[in-house]
Amino acid sequence: MNTHETYIKRCIELAKNGLGTTYPNPMVGSVIVANGKIIGEGWHKKAGEPHAEVHAINSVKDKSQLKDATIYVSLEPCSHFGKTPPCADLIVRNEIPRVVIGTVDPNHQVAGKGIERLKNAGIEVTVGVLEKECQELNKRFFTFHNQKRPYIILKWAESQDGFIAPSPKPNHERAPIWITNTYSLQLAHKWRSEEQAILVGTQTVLADNPKLDTRNWFGQNPTRIIIDKEGRIPEDSFVLDQSVPTLIFTTNKHNENKENCTFEILDFNQNIVPQLLQRLYEHRLQSVIIEGGTTTIQHFIDLNLWDEARIFIGVISFHSGTKAPILQKENPIKLRIATDELLILRNHD
Repeated sequence: MNTHETYIKRCIELAKNGLGTTYPNPMVGSVIVANGKIIGEGWHKKAGEPHAEVHAINSVKDKSQLKDATIYVSLEPCSHFGKTPPCADLIVRNEIPRVVIGTVDPNHQVAGKGIERLKNAGIEVTVGVLEKECQELNKRFFTFHNQKRPYIILKWAESQDGFIAPSPKPNHERAPIWITNTYSLQLAHKWRSEEQAILVGTQTVLADNPKLDTRNWFGQNPTRIIIDKEGRIPEDSFVLDQSVPTLIFTTNKHNENKENCTFEILDFNQNIVPQLLQRLYEHRLQSVIIEGGTTTIQHFIDLNLWDEARIFIGVISFHSGTKAPILQKENPIKLRIATDELLILRNHD
């Protein structure tokens, strides 16, 4: 690993501190080096707050060192006025002579303009260091801007014999049936804190009455996305408690929006998945976890509209019930979460 790669790798490490808190902005890390030593570091913490380059420059105690320094940044410095001033202008103003960038920003508001601004000011610019790793860091951001849809994570838990739920019993209480252990449950809630939205279908809400929150992990609750074609979800369901921003997609035109609870109409005579993704894009949601149930998840699999699948396999067996989604599990990453097995797959199609 050469010197540039070493410092961009550090930028990536710093940027990861912002996972789940920077939306709709990307995660970005920045390192400033002078005479072979790091003299400043920073990362973007939250949308509307200073960017990584600002934190890095502000952390430099002796600003006179900047005139002979190199600033490393995992993503192209912005060149436009948003909630904060352009970082490219800040670099120029501080007379930093060299900039090393991991990857170009796919956002059309930037997309090379920041690099151009730096070069026009006579700054030496190097682009494309650990480019794939920097794009992977912001896979949600890149998918959103390049494919005009959120990054899609499929997630479910299944029994040893391939069921996501047992056959329902008479007078079944509306509550989840736990297949995994408490460590896996906590991990699933950590994942929720890292994504912008979480989606389930009608049957999951009717059977499990889920909260879809991050109660077992510190972090922001994702926006809840509910598919309720015929308005069958009871008013006392947790997903309608108005505690978290919630989008309900339905055919019922008579629903009234409430605080944190918005109803939108879909054409259920057509395939709803492309419509749904278009709406989530319009709502500026960069990532979504599809948590159920089998029918809902299978729609995304069949259309090959998914980026990642995370599948827990517990130790329990049900012998009958609701079968798990069918997905070719080729070359998954396999992890152990105490007694559970976790399979992680990426869709490279």
